[in-house]
Amino acid sequence: MPTVGVKRDELFAALGQTYTDEEFDVLCFEFGIELDDITSEKQLKQREQGGAKDHSEHSDAVLYKIDVPANRYDLLCVEGIARALRIFLEKERPPVYRLAPRAAGPHQITVKPSTKNPNRVRRVLSFFTLRQLVRPFVVSAILRDVQFTPERYARSVGAFWVIAVVSMD
Repeated sequence: MPTVGVKRDELFAALGQTYTDEEFDVLCFEFGIELDDITSEKQLKQREQGGAKDHSEHSDAVLYKIDVPANRYDLLCVEGIARALRIFLEKERPPVYRLAPRAAGPHQITVKPSTKNPNRVRRVLSFFTLRQLVRPFVVSAILRDVQFTPERYARSVGAFWVIAVVSMD
């Protein structure tokens, strides 16, 4: 199961309610996910690199490390977790997505030949084989009316990469 790190205060703001750590742990259990750890960026770096180094540049903001099912790509970011929990708590109705008519004009996706360059791919992720990273097809979508802040954009780029890697045969 993937573990997603989310800032507690940001999650609670998106939920529109605050919880104690115990209450949130129970909510996670009832929903079917697991609150794995309660920590901070500073504590994570101290564990990874040892306590001797100065980690003052890292935040003391509380981080929840949440285990989510591997087949729930919508739970790989704070916005997705918050939406799913709001729906579970019946504070929000599930979204209804629709396929919109195609906008006028051609749509084109270009894949450069360098995409298949084995040296470039190995620099990206050396622990995957070339066969795992290069496929003879491309999938894309056009999303309209999506609002991004710099933080949301940074999170979504990572989530899309995870989706691409996890979705491979």
